[in-house]
Amino acid sequence: MSQDYHYYEPASGHGLAHDPFNAIIAPRPIGWISSQSREGQVNLAPYSFFNAFNYTPPIIGFASVGYKDTVKNIEETGEFCWNLVSKPLLEKMNQTSAMVDAQTDEFTLSDLPKGASRQVAVPHVAASPAIMECRKTQIIRLQDSQGKPCDTWMVLGEVVAVHLHRDTLRDGSYQTLAGEPVLRAGGPGDYFTLSEANKFFLARPQ
Repeated sequence: MSQDYHYYEPASGHGLAHDPFNAIIAPRPIGWISSQSREGQVNLAPYSFFNAFNYTPPIIGFASVGYKDTVKNIEETGEFCWNLVSKPLLEKMNQTSAMVDAQTDEFTLSDLPKGASRQVAVPHVAASPAIMECRKTQIIRLQDSQGKPCDTWMVLGEVVAVHLHRDTLRDGSYQTLAGEPVLRAGGPGDYFTLSEANKFFLARPQ
């Protein structure tokens, strides 16, 4: 690889046509989060900063740029669901990213049937091949290196129940490709999918 690098310091600007940050940290799983207000108003929204953070107990989390309805709902009720965005659900997921008022039910907006959760009151996307019901563990407002608060909130939740479609299981193991996950990349609308051709195994050193 050439030693000729484009160097920049984010505070001074990147000097490129588009900010490369979220294209470098990519692809990323999508945090398709369903939540519900204290009054019972349901919300469904995708977040491109999402991942898993702990095995035992299992903890997942996402970051919301701006204090949005999802964060408010989870702060009020302490519950949410994560719904896997599969390729057949991609257009529906995109519809739920529309900027609408807090009284709009994105399930209805995108014609997505609700599934009844077992451990939390929040409904989930019934057609999703994998769902995790979660209870809030922490909501953290991010801050910069100088301690100044950012307009971003990180929500962490313990997974208390999991729903896996039978088609995603083989010989007792969850098959990642069977879920047809869609992953977020850079730019205003770049996404990736996975394929068997790009799969490989790497054993850890003993």
